[in-house]
Amino acid sequence: MKCMHCQGEMERGTTPFHIDRKGVHLSLDDVPAWVCKQCGEPYFEEAEVDSIQAIIQAVDQQAEKLAKTG
Repeated sequence: MKCMHCQGEMERGTTPFHIDRKGVHLSLDDVPAWVCKQCGEPYFEEAEVDSIQAIIQAVDQQAEKLAKTG
């Protein structure tokens, strides 16, 4: 597999994922991904994307609950 960014070789590994959303900073340290050996660009497979989206949705729901009680 080639990197879409630099055409380097991709290898299976892990990478961090960070997002700021609705006043919450979410940090996942070791998400499985394809990582470019040349530039470090990560690419997530569908299963990882689905898991990340489920975590973000849960964080959004909890953040809304906190906002309503505050």
